[in-house]
Amino acid sequence: MRLLLSAFISLALMSSATAETKVPTNQTEISLSFVPLVKEAAPAVVNIFANRVVQQSESPFRGNPMFEGMFNGQQRMRPRVQNSLGSGVILSEDGIVVSNYHVVGMATVIRVVLTDRREFEAEVLLADQSSDLAILKISADTALPHLNLRDSDSVEVGELALAIGNPFGIGQTVTSGIISGLARSGVATGNARGYFLQTDAAINPGNSGGALVDVNGELIGVNTSILTRSGGSNGVGFAIPANLVARYVEQARAGNRTFTQAWAGIYGQAVDFSLAEGFGLSVPEGVVISSMHPVSPFAVAGLSSGDIVLSVDGQPVNTPAEMLFRMSVRPVGENINIEYLSGGEVREAEVALIEAPDTPDRDARTIQDGTLAGLGIANINPAIQQEMKLATSVDEGVVVTRVLGPLRRLGLRVGDVLSSINGQDIESTADVEDASKADSRGWQIDGVRGGQRFSYRFRI
Repeated sequence: MRLLLSAFISLALMSSATAETKVPTNQTEISLSFVPLVKEAAPAVVNIFANRVVQQSESPFRGNPMFEGMFNGQQRMRPRVQNSLGSGVILSEDGIVVSNYHVVGMATVIRVVLTDRREFEAEVLLADQSSDLAILKISADTALPHLNLRDSDSVEVGELALAIGNPFGIGQTVTSGIISGLARSGVATGNARGYFLQTDAAINPGNSGGALVDVNGELIGVNTSILTRSGGSNGVGFAIPANLVARYVEQARAGNRTFTQAWAGIYGQAVDFSLAEGFGLSVPEGVVISSMHPVSPFAVAGLSSGDIVLSVDGQPVNTPAEMLFRMSVRPVGENINIEYLSGGEVREAEVALIEAPDTPDRDARTIQDGTLAGLGIANINPAIQQEMKLATSVDEGVVVTRVLGPLRRLGLRVGDVLSSINGQDIESTADVEDASKADSRGWQIDGVRGGQRFSYRFRI
């Protein structure tokens, strides 16, 4: 044992003798900490306080499962101010700020507070619920501290990362960790499911909209959600990649109020093990096209149902969300290069990035009189499909865009696709208008909701 210990010490001394010895030259090298990085990055991360006015029932039965439904539609409503707290990141010296939609969406007053305690009222330039991103603008007399965006495609698992934000409203906080995963999709964030970077840097409520930065102080993502059972961080946090943020900033500066997203016109699913066997793949990979709109740019490029998209612009895609992300980070009007499997052969194609066509005419209407008064409807076309998040397979018919009055209490919802009214087939908004004029006391409305058929019968 003594001989073994002696040999180990000798080996250690030999290793240290051959290693390069360097005297620390500055405080950073002496402290070996994130202090210089935090000092540089933290001033660009802000606290956001948002107020919104919501309508709340005054009924004493509100929340009571036994009696609440009996008084539905007959309850007095009163306005109530709802507060939300989150974080944001300044991206330019002239005051462009990014945050989450679920932090500032529908807010009537938004206050941005810097680390030096300066406060600014913020204007929403662009907000998008589907991606949970919002771009704000604040105005200051001097140049503001800001972070540069890094190409998030260059981020690798294992990189050090810092999460900076305002958790639980206690003040700006910095946590450290690593990038623990890439291309995470199917994770709920706000009202959306998207494509994220994963980190084990602690993220808690209030961190939403804050910065995920690398060791060079560049923004690699916007913190947006966590997986938790307790409400606190379990070391599984998600951030929207910087490349998508850059596209939103670009459109906000161009004056867009909503995000213009390229339209694929296809419905696809991830290739799992069983599908891979059926297609003769050695490993599960890619997104198989289940259905396709006749005017989809993928159809124009020569693809068809049953083909498997393997990569977009050289980046592998293994889920529909990943494929949509790859399309979203490129401007509409450009082309993307795809690699796909068709008939057992790997092929390449250029696919044009286009806006969803607003044809045939949506012919949006609101029924003004009669039993169906207050019902908003539109003919389904690709633009309506994209706006209302309808399944690609639902490419014709009439969709409900607004519901007021008795029909709302009945249970009809926005997004319902109408198939018949009182036995009359519905193929256009004109058909609904005609059916609404029927002089009848008994009514039947049939349709489809989320792929499931429904039928409402009532008398007036």
